[in-house]
Amino acid sequence: MKQFVIKAYDVEGKLDKRMEVRPRHFEGMEKMKEHILCAGGMLDDDGKMIGSLLVMEFENREQLDEYLAHEPYVVEHVWERIEVERMNVVIFDKEIIRERI
Repeated sequence: MKQFVIKAYDVEGKLDKRMEVRPRHFEGMEKMKEHILCAGGMLDDDGKMIGSLLVMEFENREQLDEYLAHEPYVVEHVWERIEVERMNVVIFDKEIIRERI
């Protein structure tokens, strides 16, 4: 399995839209939970949500792209810019995963 870090930035001024879409986003996250290692909202200095950060695991990039194509924050234009990088997770749930080092 390959790990990916996804940084997704909201369209400026879309906090209300984010909150409207959030229940559908969480429904999707529930369906994808086997792929999620860590996820949460990114905050500005005032604690306001400005995007999302996810660490996910898939067999390949195509599976990740398929997830993103159906992600409610993408479909409903909450996320403006998405950055994806490969990651090598070596600490998970406070444990070192030595076979990945």
